[in-house]
Amino acid sequence: MDCRNYCAAQHFLMLQVCNFINSPTKSIHMKKLITLAAVTILVLNTGAQGLKPVAYKDGDQKLNGLVTANAGKKSPGVLILPAWKGIDDEAKNAAAELAKQGYIAFVADIYGEGNVPADNAAAAKIAGSFRKDFAAYQKRIDLALQQLKMAGADENKIAVIGYCFGGTGALETARANFPVKGVVSIHGGLGKDSTRTNGALNTKILIENPAEDGGVTPQVMSSLVKEMNEGKADWQVITYAYSKHTFTDPKSPDYNEVMAKRAWSHTLLFLGEVLK
Repeated sequence: MDCRNYCAAQHFLMLQVCNFINSPTKSIHMKKLITLAAVTILVLNTGAQGLKPVAYKDGDQKLNGLVTANAGKKSPGVLILPAWKGIDDEAKNAAAELAKQGYIAFVADIYGEGNVPADNAAAAKIAGSFRKDFAAYQKRIDLALQQLKMAGADENKIAVIGYCFGGTGALETARANFPVKGVVSIHGGLGKDSTRTNGALNTKILIENPAEDGGVTPQVMSSLVKEMNEGKADWQVITYAYSKHTFTDPKSPDYNEVMAKRAWSHTLLFLGEVLK
């Protein structure tokens, strides 16, 4: 989105706000104004980051992903799996940064249109349902991988990164043995149901784990290491000191700038190894 369009959109939104303030029927217009503001902000933010919306489906469920502006070129590709509240600024910023490195990036929509959680309780519920029904999660990941390939990514040079719930998805990508060169789990949930058996893990795996993540207990880590070893995986865990769960997200109270920058450097180093 160029400056003229950006400013025009801002001006339009401000006019609507002024009309609302002066309206004698504010309550009637409240919902419309809130919806308009949310859509306008999404368009402005997405355009400013050089991302394009991509509509696709899982059966009757509409999904709304994002792809970087360099789509169409025969380049290595990176699928980004967002955190438990759906596509957020951290995922979009990662896509923009990856495009600068020459990768085509696609941000997956796991939940689908109409299912974006409004708060942590709703996010926990829907993320939990996909963790339980891991086959459904893997299917949504696979559909997003197909979109990345359709955007021009070299099918022989694809990797997956994920944050939080998306970090769990990165591991599910490896467990499903999808044809990717590597996966990065960034402060992801590392456990899986104890009834699931360990199988072969054919892709390279990098796990970026905050030292003070309460969800990753010694038992969870021990089970993960056992799974990695039994799967004969090429795996590595990097632990970030004095870091809590969402340490890479600038909007989180857990944000640790030093460790977040290191984690991103480690991500780029890993991607450079497996995709170049």
